[in-house]
Amino acid sequence: MESIRIAVVGVGNCASALIQGIHYYGALHRQGRLDNHAPGLIHPEIEGYYPHHIEVVAAFDIDQRKVGRPLAEAIFAAPNCAFRFYHDHIPGRVTVQMGELLDGVSEHMADYDEHQTFVPAKASAVDVEKVLRDSGAEILVNYLPVGSQLATEYYAQCCLNAGVSLVNCIPVFIVSDEAWAAKFTRKNIPCVGDDIKSQLGATIVHRMLAKLFQDRGIGIDATYQLNTGGNTDFLNMLNRSRLASKRKSKTAAVQSQLREPLAADRIHIGPADYVPFQKDNKVCFLRIEGRGFGNVPMNLELRLSVEDSPNSGGVAIDAIRCCKLARERSIGGPLPSVSAHTMKHPPVQVCDEEALRQVEQFIAGAIVR
Repeated sequence: MESIRIAVVGVGNCASALIQGIHYYGALHRQGRLDNHAPGLIHPEIEGYYPHHIEVVAAFDIDQRKVGRPLAEAIFAAPNCAFRFYHDHIPGRVTVQMGELLDGVSEHMADYDEHQTFVPAKASAVDVEKVLRDSGAEILVNYLPVGSQLATEYYAQCCLNAGVSLVNCIPVFIVSDEAWAAKFTRKNIPCVGDDIKSQLGATIVHRMLAKLFQDRGIGIDATYQLNTGGNTDFLNMLNRSRLASKRKSKTAAVQSQLREPLAADRIHIGPADYVPFQKDNKVCFLRIEGRGFGNVPMNLELRLSVEDSPNSGGVAIDAIRCCKLARERSIGGPLPSVSAHTMKHPPVQVCDEEALRQVEQFIAGAIVR
């Protein structure tokens, strides 16, 4: 099989987990140990494509500790703190290049120690569109910080100009926005988004439990989901002005599973605080209040602790490989089935069981999109 050539914007913790995972599962494949029971992958193989077929051919960041360094080193440079699960040499000649800063760094982060926050490099941005063309990138994976509206739009336009697909892993609405979706459709460029789901994270657990309540006849009166973490994502989100799209994405993901959405004052979902010593560990506190038989009250409380960045790696690998299939099949515009399966804020929300069924039909070619 030919490689799937991707570019990455934002060489942070999620990029670190993704790149480690490509090589980790590549090693398992070489050892003959990558089968349908390999932990961490929803689909070990997709139409002949395995994780190791993904090749990073370009990378963009703005931090002085990453720009100009080999990608294999930059993924472990501060302020990254993702769990290191692949310890062998990571091959490749990609050097991290200076991207456009725009609104990628919140002003409040200047108040924190450099080991916790971003340190913009004193360098001029490269011509991103030219780099995408020259590198032969087919897909750009967006891992910019939450709230990077202008920066995400800039990179989305570069994709359109260069004929490159977009897998938008952050809650800036591109694929689920009608105007942007129409641009990708007109250019016949497939795209997947927005705001990546974790494999077993706060949002999907909340969605499944809310649906379980309803399926079992329990009326839901109120619910909350509060999350804490110590990575740059949580530090960035201390600026509440950058959170509007994140809250909307996570709330819509849960509300979409309810027959009747809860009133705005009966549902609260979003980051709660930045706890530095947690590093890339994310802790979710979830509560659902409801009423059962005879209108008798009940409630459920749950605490979930996960390593945040690796938790989305297997989902990203699926999104990338499915996007490659769409390119091979000359399918352009948003991919509703793939987006519903892999993203919190897809163009069309469906329940997770149905989303999985649809994406497997897409992979098999039984449905077009």
